[in-house]
Amino acid sequence: MAGSTAVRRRPPVRRPPRRRSAAVRALLLVLAAVVALVVVSVRGGGSAAVATDCSIAGSDLRVSAEVAANAATIAAVARSRGLPPRATVIALATAQQESRIRNLDHGDRDSLGLFQQRPSQGWGSEAQVQDPVYATGKFLDGLVEVPGWETGRLTEVAQAVQRSGFPEAYQQWEPMATALTGALLSDQPGQLTCTYLPDDASGAVDPRTAAVAEALRREAGPAEPHLGGSITVPGEGWPAASWAVAHASRLQLASIRHAGWEWTAGGGWTEGVGDPGVLTVQLTL
Repeated sequence: MAGSTAVRRRPPVRRPPRRRSAAVRALLLVLAAVVALVVVSVRGGGSAAVATDCSIAGSDLRVSAEVAANAATIAAVARSRGLPPRATVIALATAQQESRIRNLDHGDRDSLGLFQQRPSQGWGSEAQVQDPVYATGKFLDGLVEVPGWETGRLTEVAQAVQRSGFPEAYQQWEPMATALTGALLSDQPGQLTCTYLPDDASGAVDPRTAAVAEALRREAGPAEPHLGGSITVPGEGWPAASWAVAHASRLQLASIRHAGWEWTAGGGWTEGVGDPGVLTVQLTL
């Protein structure tokens, strides 16, 4: 990493996280170019949903909703910087080795977050390295400074950024990272699907609509709440839809429609429904 190093003498301590990260800082980073309209409808609900898992079309790989959401954030940050898919592959493989793509609030010595970055080694403050967007950005800052990173052996490139005590450990995760990247960045329909059990919605407009709109403004640009609990923001196709699916459990998405396809929390993707020119996301909060 430019201007800082993170030296690790032993692998991070792998303990269950004490709390689940509340940060949704990558909110619709994949929606940078305005080529479709996203409509978010916010409704009232009851108790927390029960998350299950996520799968990739044509692959046996399955990941938790937490992992899928963090992976989608990593892919969104890399994509927003105009980096090729190889950057996402390397970042995901690195995060898998360091944290199992979980935003950890603990680790070896002062290591924290998705990439187990150490504040004492100049990666940022404790809060910053536990912010998935910031942590990914810092990793990518270092990645693009590595000569030949786009074609180099994954584990050697990752090691040049991380400076781990176990430099060969990253290589084993390349197939997994490649499969995840393919699904998250694909412009083909239904490449990523997640299932969970959503709350029953009462149909009442949730008073947090304005707060959701404000979060969208911070991450995705102009976002305006409307009567009935809807929010409009810019959007850009299947990578955006895959991002929404990956974050569905965390954001309590009941359905997603795009390009004649619909995803639902319990049923996955179905073809033949929805406005082909609009990405519609409905939340149950």
